[in-house]
Amino acid sequence: MANHKSSVKRIRQDKKKALHNKYYAKTMRNAVRKLRAMTNKDEAVALYPQIQKMLDKLAKTHIIHKNKAANLKSSLAQHVNKLG
Repeated sequence: MANHKSSVKRIRQDKKKALHNKYYAKTMRNAVRKLRAMTNKDEAVALYPQIQKMLDKLAKTHIIHKNKAANLKSSLAQHVNKLG
């Protein structure tokens, strides 16, 4: 266990931040999964900008890597374009 007051506080903060990051990462994964499961192009086109915005925000706050966000946006755009 930590011996310093500051390290005890840092552990507390890290737990809180990890929980926060886990929530947003899981929300992002669910949204991506939802878009990939769509077969209606109109619905997918309407949902894509929201997911794109979410990915950009998560990359900006370093919850996910910027390249991962770029790769996801690219693959989702391809999926939306393939829908008929």
